[in-house]
Amino acid sequence: MTMTDPIADMLTRIRNASMVKKAELLIPYSKLKFAIAKILEKEKYIISAEKVDQGFRFIKISLKYEDNKPVISKISRISRVGQRIYVKKDELPRVLNGYGLAIVSTSKGVMTNREASKLNLGGEVICEVY
Repeated sequence: MTMTDPIADMLTRIRNASMVKKAELLIPYSKLKFAIAKILEKEKYIISAEKVDQGFRFIKISLKYEDNKPVISKISRISRVGQRIYVKKDELPRVLNGYGLAIVSTSKGVMTNREASKLNLGGEVICEVY
């Protein structure tokens, strides 16, 4: 059986690993998944995301915890394989009144909803994190 949505798989792996308080996890590599992981790192939701090569390429994600609780309380897929969600620049989602973030795939690359708003770009809403 082939995987239909590798991004949803990545988000589920992060969600599951943080629930059982794993320090780090490996995810099969893709440019889009690595870009999403780098945004999570830059926005301080995870400690680090790096490429590792063990015959196959993987992304090694080090999860972050504060007071023994995962920093990521919710991470969910918005745009799915069967239903892509595209927004115009003035329809970008505000997650948790600005405390969370949406990751958006724009014509200028993958970025947060705040960066896309500054650059006046719309695009596909990949996921929300808070």
